[in-house]
Amino acid sequence: MSPLVVSVLVTLAIQALASMAVFAPPVFAPEASRDLAIGAAAAGISTAIMYASAVVSALASGGFIARFGPMRVSQASLALAGAGMLSMALGHLATVAIGALLVGLGYGFVTPASSAILNERTPARWRALVFSVKQTGVPVGGALAGALVPTLMVLGGWRGACVGTGAACFVLMVMVQPFRADADGGANATARLGRIRLREPMRLVWSSRGLRDMALASFTYSGMQMCLGSYLVVCLHDVAGASVSAAGAALSVAMAGGIIGRIGWGVVADRFVTPRHMLGLLGVGMSLAAFTVPLLGSQWPWLVILVFSFVFGATAVGWNGVYLSQVALVAPPGRTAEATGASLAMTYLGVVVTPLVIWSINALGLGYGAGFVAVGGLSLWRATAFFRR
Repeated sequence: MSPLVVSVLVTLAIQALASMAVFAPPVFAPEASRDLAIGAAAAGISTAIMYASAVVSALASGGFIARFGPMRVSQASLALAGAGMLSMALGHLATVAIGALLVGLGYGFVTPASSAILNERTPARWRALVFSVKQTGVPVGGALAGALVPTLMVLGGWRGACVGTGAACFVLMVMVQPFRADADGGANATARLGRIRLREPMRLVWSSRGLRDMALASFTYSGMQMCLGSYLVVCLHDVAGASVSAAGAALSVAMAGGIIGRIGWGVVADRFVTPRHMLGLLGVGMSLAAFTVPLLGSQWPWLVILVFSFVFGATAVGWNGVYLSQVALVAPPGRTAEATGASLAMTYLGVVVTPLVIWSINALGLGYGAGFVAVGGLSLWRATAFFRR
């Protein structure tokens, strides 16, 4: 098996399991909320803690990767995620919050480390496809959480689901050890972590027009992705009159569209259009889908709603691989991990902030559809930047 294929499989597995740890709390939240005497909506607070801490670790990732190597940092990511899940299993509000913090810190390291591994091993003609395949780990992780966490809950309750997910992270951490020697050959053991400044990666991004376009687009695109995952079900249930199970099936179709899109758009960007134009087209597509949300209603045929969900997922979830390949391409030589980490900090900020736009607009009585239109306007604004010379 070629080194590139091995690298893709290893980084894909790490991305999927780390993502599963992030997606697991919303799945067991209804049961956990009863034990913790809080509302199930508090799962949103857990997600906010995760992504807020991921911003910090993503910004700091460049220095850690330079010193310890991307595979060792990936192993540390899995260890943090595993420890976070075990902390949640203790079943107290404080330990759940600490667990969310640890999972987020680990998650922020994952993508910069995997980008550093793949960037050195991927030929230019396969760059967008390879990065897209690796990034399918995010929706795959969501699918794993949806499929496995309920089973673990049957066996051991929500605490058992935490323990099982955490144990899987530690097992994979050990399994990838044989690949460390090759991946971490360029590590600099003399790098001084104490002098890391979080502002330096952001200066790198804002000093480059190409990286700046990537960062701003990721803020709006990732926000749209999280809004799709957070609000599609409630929109279909409240507006289109779908049952919860049917609306959940539509969300699954959207995630399937995201998985197929992440690979398919990578092929298109490698063969037929430039990555920048591909990112622009995806931004236009997700914006048009968002503008369609207010039109949803019970009169829509269910097959049409499923097709709409697939297209929405293919655009709003399928952009990441092309995006990361472009960040790696325009980053200064030797600073791929640092540039990726800073760009992802903007990604995670979008995940935390943008869904609040829909929540706020809906709280004002204007409905979820108006919120999607507002978020679609933001993504369309950034999409147009990719068509400028």
